[in-house]
Amino acid sequence: MYKILFFLILILHFNNILAQEKNQIIVFDGTKTYSVPAFIREGNYYLSLKDFADQLQINYYYNQAAKKIELKNDKYLLKVSSRNPFVILTERKTNSQKVFQLATSTYYVADKIFIPLKYSSDILQRFIGSDLNYEAPNKLIIKRGQFPTEISEDKPDTKFDVTALEIDEKANGTLIRLKSNKRIPSYASSFKDGVLTLIFRKVNADISRTNFEGTGGVVKKIQSRNVGNDLELKIFVGPEYTTNEVINVEKSNDILITIHNKLFVKKDTKPKKEKWEFDVIVIDPGHGGKDAGAIGVNGVKEKDVNLGIALELGKLIQSQMKDVKVVFTRKDDSFVDLYKRGKIANEHNGKLFISIHCNSTPKKPTDANGFEVYLLRPGRTKEAIAIAEFENSVIQYEENPQRYQKLTDENFILVSMAQSAYMRYSEKFAELLHNEFTKHPKLSSRGVKQAGFYVLVGASMPNVLIESGFLSNVSDAKYLASKSGQKEMASYIFDAIKKYRDHYESEMKAN
Repeated sequence: MYKILFFLILILHFNNILAQEKNQIIVFDGTKTYSVPAFIREGNYYLSLKDFADQLQINYYYNQAAKKIELKNDKYLLKVSSRNPFVILTERKTNSQKVFQLATSTYYVADKIFIPLKYSSDILQRFIGSDLNYEAPNKLIIKRGQFPTEISEDKPDTKFDVTALEIDEKANGTLIRLKSNKRIPSYASSFKDGVLTLIFRKVNADISRTNFEGTGGVVKKIQSRNVGNDLELKIFVGPEYTTNEVINVEKSNDILITIHNKLFVKKDTKPKKEKWEFDVIVIDPGHGGKDAGAIGVNGVKEKDVNLGIALELGKLIQSQMKDVKVVFTRKDDSFVDLYKRGKIANEHNGKLFISIHCNSTPKKPTDANGFEVYLLRPGRTKEAIAIAEFENSVIQYEENPQRYQKLTDENFILVSMAQSAYMRYSEKFAELLHNEFTKHPKLSSRGVKQAGFYVLVGASMPNVLIESGFLSNVSDAKYLASKSGQKEMASYIFDAIKKYRDHYESEMKAN
């Protein structure tokens, strides 16, 4: 009995030795040989960076909580994060950075970060400063004193239209960028059984560079294939997926795809009813104080018109919706930073944010007239972009305008991802506003549009920006400068609020 048990233990011990020898990478460094633990997936060997640094006596900082490691030497810093295909190499002297995208992500196993050896050996060679030869599947040979002049990069095949796929995973979703040599004219999309299928017309891709193995985020996998003259992209997503958006990058042929996930997880099985009640409306009169906004053809200042409409709207809500609290970002001629307006709205747990403005044109007077309602999205027309730039120019009056990131397509998408939970309610309120404005006997409704307004970025709730007529138009300016005009404008907005509240409460009841 004891002999049998002894042999069983001996066999298990022998198998364990074989397994350890198999799951390791052999590093030859001059006359020394090291064994570094490895993680094997689909035939690819992944190197434990922490053990690699220990064996070669490379300084490093390892943040186990954040699952990040940074290797250090006199010349470079090498930053690697778990479950992420991007590696950052920083030259310490110039602080210049180079970002490399691996063909597959790193892995996190047994509290260690593993990097794919096949795709990272050139990067490690650059960092070490010595010639480093990768001999598949699990051998590295380091030749000290031989310094490569430049890292060899896997350059895309120029015969393809779409040359690469970049992934940026965020807490609220994933940003996918398709690098393209030509403008992609159109696309079609469908979603079924956890797979989002996108077909991009009249472009083909380098398939070897447009596939992706997921890292545990909302995107599990991306498969690409060329179908005739078109590119088919299949994005496999988890149950936390909610919505997506596809956008052409301005001044570029690239495509941005956002994959949004569920932002909020209800921890309570019975969430408090009060959390969802329609009980706070935040009214934001644009501009104010040292920022006059647009100046009308009759000399009226936009800041005064905005405040007049806002105060009249507040009176209507307070008199006819006594159970709803009204919060103003300003109630007098004072200057309020843009970021503080959203902060005020969030601190009061607003259920709706309405920013009131007036429109204008560079040339005065103008025939352009009427209302416009804006949603927080990238501007699609030159006019929308110009209006957003004017409204955002208020930051020049602030003490720290550098706090605002330029709303490039990439930054804007990340912002809109955070807003995605409220977008359908913003769209509904915008639609109701447009319907009410069409009833006006003189001013026309110019529809619902989209542009990038900083003031809407900070408000984490359904939100819209209203342009209530053109101060560059003689008739509009006269109407908006009058007390009666401001009251009437407020009444149109209030009628939309009443209908929106009914819609909102019916939705909450159904959910």
